[in-house]
Amino acid sequence: MKSRHDVFNGSTEFTPAAFTLVGIPGLEAEHLWISILFCLMYSIIFLGNGIILHVIRIDLALHQPMYYFLAMLAFVELGVSASTMPTVLGIFLFGINDISFGSCLLQMFSMHSFTLMESGVLLAMSVDRFVAIYSPLHYTTILTIPRITAMGVAIALRSVMLMLPLLFLLKRLPFCGHNSLTHSFCLHSDLIKLPCGDTRPNSILGLFVITSTFVLDSLLIVVSYVLILHTVLEIVSGAGRWRALNTCVSHICAVLVYYVPMISLSLMHRFGRHLPPLLQTLMANAYLFFPPLVNPIVYSIKTKEIRNSVVRTLCRKKSEI
Repeated sequence: MKSRHDVFNGSTEFTPAAFTLVGIPGLEAEHLWISILFCLMYSIIFLGNGIILHVIRIDLALHQPMYYFLAMLAFVELGVSASTMPTVLGIFLFGINDISFGSCLLQMFSMHSFTLMESGVLLAMSVDRFVAIYSPLHYTTILTIPRITAMGVAIALRSVMLMLPLLFLLKRLPFCGHNSLTHSFCLHSDLIKLPCGDTRPNSILGLFVITSTFVLDSLLIVVSYVLILHTVLEIVSGAGRWRALNTCVSHICAVLVYYVPMISLSLMHRFGRHLPPLLQTLMANAYLFFPPLVNPIVYSIKTKEIRNSVVRTLCRKKSEI
């Protein structure tokens, strides 16, 4: 399991050929049943987000800023799920627990990049809701396709550029001792516990990444909703206020299902090391799988235009058959 040897403070320093992943601690005998659950979950995620992307692409009535941002959200959630699927299904379906060092770093980079993008897209969606409520007559002239595209590119570049230094810093660290991870996928917070070198640069940079993305984005989302509430309260009609707020319900749900598991997992990694491994594993899975599983369902139920477009598409397919 060792590909590079050296002496580091009297112990062996190496770059591991592979890391060992785990499934769900204490439930190893139930892996077959758990694999069925994960297969069902992945099917719903890919089908749900795929349908969202498809109906937004083909339905001209959905070619509006709100739905372009929803398409971005569906895309990054597919990216998060696709990043975790090889190792998760490999463990539960085929009992493959090893992942190469390079593949683990690639999975970590891909998975975290997409989760950072998701945070940025949720912020962009809150800006979209503010513009739609504050200036409905100029909504489409403010949020033009070039501006939406620029926002999407900026979100993607920010995520990639913030993750690249973490990737290279981790790759240069010496590893001593065990190479076992505690999840079914490669998280940075998990990997950073294994090296025997100085991990302070990684920790400092990791804190900067969290602060400049999750913390900043969540604060700006709160500011957006304060401005939205201020604008809504100026609407004279009670029905008008309810209509305006109702357009934000789906986005508020998306924000909650994203940030609540993420904050809980961060607190658990920071302060809950004494907690049972099973609880930590379940929270990590909720952080990665709950948003892409729930958001397509919420948007399909709460957004009439999406719901109608899905029904029209299904009816069209049935008539063609």
